[in-house]
Amino acid sequence: MIRIDEKLKDILEQKGVRVILTRTEDDSLTTPGATNKKSSDMNNRVEIINDANADCLISIHQNSYTDSSAKGAQVFYYGGSEESKKLAEELQKSLIENVDPDNHRQCKEGNDYFILRKTTCPGVIVECGFLSCPEEESKLTDEAYQQQIAEAIAKAVCDIYMK
Repeated sequence: MIRIDEKLKDILEQKGVRVILTRTEDDSLTTPGATNKKSSDMNNRVEIINDANADCLISIHQNSYTDSSAKGAQVFYYGGSEESKKLAEELQKSLIENVDPDNHRQCKEGNDYFILRKTTCPGVIVECGFLSCPEEESKLTDEAYQQQIAEAIAKAVCDIYMK
């Protein structure tokens, strides 16, 4: 199981950062009886984040694509937020410098992501790599590589919020 979020949480908490995970298992946050499970899940996540009065949102994901040669971490942000863009740029830079110097991806607007549009704090989605690329899938399941990604994300967060 890929749990970069838990590694990131541990690193940030050691630095005195309060971290809230919207979930700790690979389960939906759907309200019982909801007719649209995906919508209910996403609305419940947004509510947790907004109620926490968070400084930022970092949503950790693993990408997939039909072309198995696609690879490299990429960060998405809501284009209506300069703070989100700044966070995304710092995260993308840190992932390249500290994990994969051969990655030439740039951070990118992700205005279609519900969670980025609906949360009140600056937010990003970090696609840590492509599970559809055998080389990256192997790396993403490796504990040491997961730790490296978590450390790169934590470095960027600390560079922005702990100056």
